[in-house]
Amino acid sequence: MKKLLIILGCIVGVLVIGLIVASFFLGSIVTKGVNTFGPKITGTPVTLESASISPLTGSGTLNGLFVGNPEGWKSPKAFSFAKVHVSVAPSSLLGDHYIVNDVLIDGPEFVYETKIISSNIKDLLNNIEKNTNGSSGKPAAEQPATKDGKPIKFEVKKFRLQNAKVTLGVGPTAITLPMPPLTLTDLGTKEGGITPDQLVTKVMTNVLGGITSAVADSALNIGSAGGAAATDAASGAAKKAGDGIKKLFGGDK
Repeated sequence: MKKLLIILGCIVGVLVIGLIVASFFLGSIVTKGVNTFGPKITGTPVTLESASISPLTGSGTLNGLFVGNPEGWKSPKAFSFAKVHVSVAPSSLLGDHYIVNDVLIDGPEFVYETKIISSNIKDLLNNIEKNTNGSSGKPAAEQPATKDGKPIKFEVKKFRLQNAKVTLGVGPTAITLPMPPLTLTDLGTKEGGITPDQLVTKVMTNVLGGITSAVADSALNIGSAGGAAATDAASGAAKKAGDGIKKLFGGDK
């Protein structure tokens, strides 16, 4: 009996070590993927400090996501997320179709700069559209893939962004405004999974559209900068990016 308990204890110990190792490698894969493909999608610096995902529960956290501004703007940052909480179906982690049950971004920080009728947000949207070939409807040439070469696809059941803030301008005259919460559902469900660049484009089109809306709604309080936000909204900067990727998603949701 004693020997049996020792054997069982060793097996449990090996399993625990295996889960810890698997969790480390999954986090490393996510971190490497973001740091490799993020800059190619946004055309700006993108860094993720770390990520941890439990293969047992599918829950995880992404720490320290930073996305830089396009060239020609004062602030080095377009936005940053301190933490992103995710919940993934554990069984999907073994294949090439990741099912994400929930993504929660709480308290993200955005920077919105303007030059009369242009903005860093509009430039970032244009970069995303261009780098994902949104105007041609073709997928980006390079995509993350499994070891056997199959492209990795995602399906996100629910995406939530809450308690977001957008800072208008840079320096002592900057003004911070609240952003309305955002919820997106069933991203990639209809298509049977979408590639990472398609997912990023879909999410960022909605997020960045919310930024311009928040600033445009406060136009009376922020003077001329509100004109740039209103122009972004009126010119359909967010809609243009969304329209440009319709073929990627098979139409708007």
